[in-house]
Amino acid sequence: MGHAEVQSIHVHPVKAFRGFAPREAVVEPWGLAGDRRWTLIDDGGKVVTQREQPRLASAAAELLSGGGVRLSAPGRAPLTVSVPEPDGTVPISVFGTKVEAVPAAAAAHAWCSAYLNADVRLVHMDDPAVRRPVDPVYALPGETVSFADGYPLLLATAASLDALNSLIQEGTHAHEGPLPMNRFRPNLVVAGTEPWAEDHWSCIEVGEVVLRVAKASGRCVVTTTDQDTGIRGREPLLTLARHRKVGSKLIFGQNLVPLTPGTIRVGDPVRVLE
Repeated sequence: MGHAEVQSIHVHPVKAFRGFAPREAVVEPWGLAGDRRWTLIDDGGKVVTQREQPRLASAAAELLSGGGVRLSAPGRAPLTVSVPEPDGTVPISVFGTKVEAVPAAAAAHAWCSAYLNADVRLVHMDDPAVRRPVDPVYALPGETVSFADGYPLLLATAASLDALNSLIQEGTHAHEGPLPMNRFRPNLVVAGTEPWAEDHWSCIEVGEVVLRVAKASGRCVVTTTDQDTGIRGREPLLTLARHRKVGSKLIFGQNLVPLTPGTIRVGDPVRVLE
């Protein structure tokens, strides 16, 4: 596979908000430290993502020491939100799974609701070791996850994005390409592989961290959302449906579960163990 290495690392402190790209990140059992420990919910307790609110693409969340976040968005004064005291949780629904979460301060609810012009609340996952198990069909006992879509980390490769963009160029919506990697909101981007090499991995070592490749990532409408403007197109789902359909899923990237702790850094070698 040549010399594969970590090209970039991405942490999204609030689910569906823009994240940031640190040079290194601590890998915890449930994901990168600080990744998706916060999420918005609607008045019925359901998680709110870019699926319902594409404007979230333009909102950013910066991670503060201690786990708090600084929220910013066009037309809004930034707001600093500290980790709430865990003195009571509310039940929320993450894609049909019930999870307990701790509501943030009222100012956070008001800020987010005003930006989206919708009734939402910001909640925090206080203890990711117990709050939300990974899908048991694809999990080992005891594996848990943050508010990410389903798995602790999402990996994508630069070569596969290049290959996908070449396929988009051949299609009816070529004017939408080439797409940037942020459409796929991965945690790890790996350079130096063959296109689609990640389809065949079952266990990898990234620097000092060993990760299990749990399953391919089925993609949704969020990938069609321009992460700078919130405007939606048709790609990449049109092209994925033609070239990357497995069952009912449109596949790009792989979901990972950490098997050992450690720190990953940009430039770390990526080795396929099996």
